[in-house]
Amino acid sequence: MDTANVHYNEAIRQCNDEITRNAATANTYTVLTWALRRQNRFEEVIERGEQGLGQFPNELRIVQTMGEAFFYLNDYNRSLSFMQRYTNAMPEGERSSVAFFFVGEIYRLTEKFHHADIAYTTAVHLQPNSALWWFRLGSVREAVGDKNPAIEAYQQALRLNPNYGEARTGLVRAQAIADN
Repeated sequence: MDTANVHYNEAIRQCNDEITRNAATANTYTVLTWALRRQNRFEEVIERGEQGLGQFPNELRIVQTMGEAFFYLNDYNRSLSFMQRYTNAMPEGERSSVAFFFVGEIYRLTEKFHHADIAYTTAVHLQPNSALWWFRLGSVREAVGDKNPAIEAYQQALRLNPNYGEARTGLVRAQAIADN
């Protein structure tokens, strides 16, 4: 992480230099928000993202990164707004799977499990190799009583990561309920 931070700091320095010289492009603000996000500097992501969107209002990479920052600041309404803006414009874009996962997280945390199921299902459809995402899908399906779909999601999480303890526990729990 130390090596990564050296590179992130250099990227931030270069981007800030471009902004100071009035030479900033959409890429400048995108890279800047990405580097700040990787360093968990969420308030700065928002500040610089707003500046970037002020100049480049259709730069969806900034929109998606700001959605993540708002999520980590526990501002779920604003996060959801930014993630939906991104996914509406880019339903199969480069970061759409991640955006749909964050939408699922917001709905899971706010106990809107059916909405979370839809978002997680979309995320795993776009990027099926994340055990965490399959586990989350299983957990919201289990929460609404969809035991067999929950079992299938937990099983997929375990196929991707056989050592995933929470997925194994969820599978055992869902199978026990389904057997009764």
